[in-house]
Amino acid sequence: QVQLVESGGGMVQAGGSLRLSCAASGIGFGISTVGWYRQAPGKQRELVATIAPIGYTIYADSAKGRFTITRDNAKNIVYLQMNSLKPEDTAVYYCNARLRGSLDAWGQGTLVTVSP
Repeated sequence: QVQLVESGGGMVQAGGSLRLSCAASGIGFGISTVGWYRQAPGKQRELVATIAPIGYTIYADSAKGRFTITRDNAKNIVYLQMNSLKPEDTAVYYCNARLRGSLDAWGQGTLVTVSP
């Protein structure tokens, strides 16, 4: 089982950058698919980006060209680099690790606030 802790959130002005980190402990992280999700007030949780064990990535349309997801399995960390932030990026960002049939772990979330 994997436990996840997100960090790196905070307040930034529009156009600024943040790097979120998802630190994992436990067995299974290296073979899991890891995703960053976000949930804004009054909205459903949505997928932002995912990265497979061998490094393939998928991005939501809203993230393409601005966000980059990477992983360092030796350190058990997945990152989300966010550039050119917009007020509509304001949300609680969650890290998720999945392995079908055996693993579905979530972190506690980290708040990102982008001011106009």
